[in-house]
Amino acid sequence: MTDVTGAPADVLHTLFHSEQGGHEQVVLCQDRATGLKAVIAIHSTALGPALGGTRFYPYASEGEAVADALNLARGMSYKNAMAGLDHGGGKAVIIGDPEKIKTEELLLAYGRFVASLGGRYVTACDVGTYVTDMDVVARECRWTTGRSPENGGAGDSSVLTSFGVFQGMRASAQHLWGDPTLRGRKVGVAGVGKVGHHLVEHLLSDGAEVVITDVREESVRRITERHPEVSVAADTDALIRTEGLDIYAPCALGGALNDETVPVLTAKVVCGAANNQLAHPGVEKDLSDRAILYAPDYVVNAGGVIQVADELHGFDFDRCKAKATQIFDTTLAIFARAKADGIPPAAAADRIAEQRMAEARRS
Repeated sequence: MTDVTGAPADVLHTLFHSEQGGHEQVVLCQDRATGLKAVIAIHSTALGPALGGTRFYPYASEGEAVADALNLARGMSYKNAMAGLDHGGGKAVIIGDPEKIKTEELLLAYGRFVASLGGRYVTACDVGTYVTDMDVVARECRWTTGRSPENGGAGDSSVLTSFGVFQGMRASAQHLWGDPTLRGRKVGVAGVGKVGHHLVEHLLSDGAEVVITDVREESVRRITERHPEVSVAADTDALIRTEGLDIYAPCALGGALNDETVPVLTAKVVCGAANNQLAHPGVEKDLSDRAILYAPDYVVNAGGVIQVADELHGFDFDRCKAKATQIFDTTLAIFARAKADGIPPAAAADRIAEQRMAEARRS
């Protein structure tokens, strides 16, 4: 069910002509009193209620917001399937600059919209939303995860997201170099915010040489003050051209791997926390042609969704960490499937996820 009454033309075009189609439900939300404009996209509930975070971002248009919600929701279906969770995929986006328009009243209004779906969609944190925001949303909606421990939640999911990415890197190293350790490997991390700064800690503890960049100077400074041995690249373009780079970790927004970046990328492995890293389907072939190993983003960054899903059943950190540790074996299995089928790793991951969803629909 999609309510498109009065929707702008670019929104309607995106809904009905998107390449990422097949969604079960898209809800356009507006609350004039608080200034809320949001999109909730449910891609699939084949495995269970759709689970995915809420992104708060200043999109250039409503159509751009819808497109992002559709793409992210589809990605969550695959991520949840590969993580072995009994959840389908969904995602929500709130349109606007959170620094300017985010208020308690707006978040409460948003919570009421999520609650109106009756549990078909379970929300959590994403870019621009935090644990404190989910505490507010939860006052209006029981289907809210990513809450603070004081409010019955698991807290910051970026802790296990970074741990899962680290496991994906270890699996990539095992596959490519025959040893999971990252000691002596040069790793470039683009984006050292909620997830990236935890990832840097894992890398340094394992003996890696780390280079970072971020558009936010304070995020860079937070790391270099604690770890002066960490190098800083001027920007992402400089980072991906770093001489001797072994692993590139995109940990900011999506689309980091595109027709401009892949030809100049010096790394032998791409493994990062960002969602939707491939700008278009042809990019992975470009990576393969350059013998760059790509660890599928939705596989390695699943630690966070593992954590918030567990919150629905009484959160246990050790249980979650044990499940996130399995990302190492899952990533290796994907590389093996890719080699056996003669396809890129992302295509192999898609096949495994689609098989699980198809089996759920038949049962």
